[in-house]
Amino acid sequence: MRRISAALLVPLLAGLALVGCGSSSSSSSDPNSAVSVSGAFGKAPDVKIPASKAGAKLDVSTAIKGTGTVVPSGDNVLANLAIYKWSGKTHKLLESTFTAFPAVVPAEIGLKGLTSAIKGQKVGTRILAVLPPKYGYGTTGNTNLGVTKTDTTVWVIDLIKPFAPTASATGTTVSSGGGVLPTVKQTAGAAPVITVPKGATPPKGLVVKTLVQGTGPVIANKDTVVAQYVASIWRTGAVFNTTWPSSSSAGLPFSFAMGSNGVISGFQKGLTGVKVGSRVMISIPPSLGYGSAGQSSAGIKGTDTLVFVVDVLDAIPANG
Repeated sequence: MRRISAALLVPLLAGLALVGCGSSSSSSSDPNSAVSVSGAFGKAPDVKIPASKAGAKLDVSTAIKGTGTVVPSGDNVLANLAIYKWSGKTHKLLESTFTAFPAVVPAEIGLKGLTSAIKGQKVGTRILAVLPPKYGYGTTGNTNLGVTKTDTTVWVIDLIKPFAPTASATGTTVSSGGGVLPTVKQTAGAAPVITVPKGATPPKGLVVKTLVQGTGPVIANKDTVVAQYVASIWRTGAVFNTTWPSSSSAGLPFSFAMGSNGVISGFQKGLTGVKVGSRVMISIPPSLGYGSAGQSSAGIKGTDTLVFVVDVLDAIPANG
């Protein structure tokens, strides 16, 4: 269960130069300033890249100025991305979320040029960034994306909505679980803590328990859902995955499209009919989790029931 290609979020060079988002850092003679983008916000962009060798200067500009709320410093942001590789006199699209569903971009994406480009911008903004190697993937390139140490990358980013690393359910608490189900300790602004009852046999089927009742719209098929979650193994009680901030992670809410193949089926089934703002506990049997193969890298056996506590932060219609 992961988001858009992790290759896009691999930390890049630190200490990069910064330029204002409303202006270009390159001169008119630099080929990078000739890169342009057109099209409506939220729609696949039409990007024009010169049939010439890329320049050496960083170029960041605002293609569309948004009128929504300002993205707070330190917030992650749901966004659509299109990334191009500019190699020699040719270019190609590496990956785009515009034809799938938006991704949550971390506040510290690892590329300081983009971090600064996003900082202070408003929802509804489209950013165009042309990143020469020394401002992008550096001397090592990025083999996952097929970017070499001499390639320039071109990014188009549409800012949709910010989310704080500790964003959580906003409804009314109605339960803490318990009984034959795990109990959940719930503290405002912190990850919920799951305690599995000792010796209890997990349910054979899917079980969904509402812990916080939200008042937002019901999740619909094809919606892009943004959520926080903690996931544990019933057998051991061990947490095997979480989106919440921890000692090893700054925290990054999870986005996926309902009806897609990107998440285990029990996760999607458990969120069917849930309202935005809710927190639910989902007990997922092996058949709706990782199956008989399990997931050895996470300590999950083929017979393991999984327990997720999920906060539904938002659900954005596919045409929204």
